[in-house]
Amino acid sequence: MTPRISVVVPAYNEGAAINKALDNILQAVVTPCEVLVVYDTPEDTTAPFVASYAAKDPRVVPTLNTSGRGPAKAISFGMLHASTDVVVVTMADLSDDPRQIDELAALVWGGAAIASASRYSRGGSKVGGPRFKGLLSRMAGVSLSRLARVGTRDATNSFKAYSTDFLRSVRIESTAGFELGIELVAKAHRLRLEIREIPTVWRDRTEGASNFKLTKWLPKYLRWYLFAFGKRLTPAQLSSGSRVPS
Repeated sequence: MTPRISVVVPAYNEGAAINKALDNILQAVVTPCEVLVVYDTPEDTTAPFVASYAAKDPRVVPTLNTSGRGPAKAISFGMLHASTDVVVVTMADLSDDPRQIDELAALVWGGAAIASASRYSRGGSKVGGPRFKGLLSRMAGVSLSRLARVGTRDATNSFKAYSTDFLRSVRIESTAGFELGIELVAKAHRLRLEIREIPTVWRDRTEGASNFKLTKWLPKYLRWYLFAFGKRLTPAQLSSGSRVPS
């Protein structure tokens, strides 16, 4: 069937664990979908397992990222190679609830530019993970919601659905870590586009090691956090190659 949702899964040396992630996604998503598993090099341990899975299930699309290494580059590469009008980003570490992918996509079809799965809205929660990282994430999300009124209490969570039209109307600038999620929330907000959310329960990964580098990536998150408080912008300003005004 023709896919209606593009699920982008950035992966880094997940090995055989990617099979369980793909099983969970494909069993949970009701809407016809494609799943783009994006990895940075042919030598990534994820690659052979994704290729084997794709040979049995054509919904899985092995995707070699050629735009530069790291999760931000992998996610944006997957977004730009999606074939549908809704892109949902979810992690390969089983931390996100794939049963919510259909619901997030429905919010985008209903007119939202971004639909966020929120750990910090009523009914949401965060299970496990480093306490300091969680505290910073909660403070950033709640303050952006209350002070900048961005439409979600969890701007930093990567588990989001996006309108493909929105993604292709802005210039993605993120180059490191998972800053892309907060960048796109900040830009959609300054374009005065609709951002919606649903509560989610996030669980820290139980297999493998996290690749999150808080100290290295924090300044980039801070940049987009402050950017969200700026004045309204036009699509031309955000899609141009010139420096976007603060």
